[in-house]
Amino acid sequence: MNVHEKLAILADAAKYDASCASSGSKSTRPGSRIGSTEGMGICHSYTPDGRCVSLLKILLTNYCIYDCQYCVNRITSDVPRARFSTDEVVRLTLEFYRRNYIEGLFLSSGIIQDANYTMEHLVAVARTLRVEHGYGGYIHLKTIPRASGELIAEAGRWADRISVNIELPTEHDLVQLAPEKKRSDIEQSMTDIKVRIDAQRDDRQAGFSAPPFAPAGQSTQMIVGATPTPDADILATAHHLYSRRKMRRVYYSAYSPIPHADARLPAQTPPLVREHRLYQADWLLRFYGFQLEELVTPAKPNLDLDVDPKLAWALHHREQFPVDVNRADREMLLRIPGLGVKTVDRIIVSRRHRTLRADDLRKLRVPWSRVQHFVATADHKPRSQLLECPQLVRKLHPKVSSRQLSLFAEA
Repeated sequence: MNVHEKLAILADAAKYDASCASSGSKSTRPGSRIGSTEGMGICHSYTPDGRCVSLLKILLTNYCIYDCQYCVNRITSDVPRARFSTDEVVRLTLEFYRRNYIEGLFLSSGIIQDANYTMEHLVAVARTLRVEHGYGGYIHLKTIPRASGELIAEAGRWADRISVNIELPTEHDLVQLAPEKKRSDIEQSMTDIKVRIDAQRDDRQAGFSAPPFAPAGQSTQMIVGATPTPDADILATAHHLYSRRKMRRVYYSAYSPIPHADARLPAQTPPLVREHRLYQADWLLRFYGFQLEELVTPAKPNLDLDVDPKLAWALHHREQFPVDVNRADREMLLRIPGLGVKTVDRIIVSRRHRTLRADDLRKLRVPWSRVQHFVATADHKPRSQLLECPQLVRKLHPKVSSRQLSLFAEA
């Protein structure tokens, strides 16, 4: 099998991995002769559902000793198999980079022999790029739970970001569909990475010249829609990983049906808008001061697919609006549908110098048609009856085509 044929198989096999965004890397490695993670060195390209497609995203191999029922590369799958050598991945990365096809490398792998054997080969690719070729571009390595600490340390030394997949939202889901994998092993790997990242940061703050360790942090990915697990549990797991494991990002990947799948798996992929709503809720929890129980409840454990979670919260708390932008605190301003963090910060700075009017908000590029129902200014006092109008959501969220486009369908 030639390299082109391997690339066709192993790039296709990697398309299900969503956690490839290169955001978070801010510095180019000293002494690099090719590649950069700064400025124009990395050009992120995100699909509308948030996936990054600017990296060479491949598997080292799609052979795997595990039989995870949701994975197209499980050992019992009859998909074509291939395996790259270290030199082949290095050569592809450099040649693609020189041709400006890519801005970095995302490398994952099926598990061959055992965790350490697989991890050794992943690390060898990153080491060869950095040491032998002086490659300074972005590298994201998937790490394998139960791999040795020495291999994880070396992976973090050469890679900008490393990640361990949490796989499924709950331990119960994992037991059902991937019993060979243990949630405790996965979380222990995340903890080990966190400890190394913290130690490296502390050493540098203390003035020591510590070697780099995953400067863009660690991330993870979970498959949603393979089990009936509701959004409340998915977001609770994400919150746990952010707060306890210090994840830089948690990625949500809608389950894609695979050939000869287990009867317990759904026949259709969940709507990709569910991923989108999860990302929106994730953002509200991390940057907007929302609590999980404000977005999902035991009575309604799933996010509304028709309305974004911030607007949904506002419509259920209409008594708190309109908000006076000249008096409200930052926390309340962040809860106004249509206002982002930067806009809120600009409003707070502007109102120190003058009493804000509607035109002032328009000059700050506030989406007035959306925001006007929820704010009060010196010259704008919306009628409270309008907020009680049951048609308000229709005005703010006009229906669009309900046809779900497939990310991987041929044009």
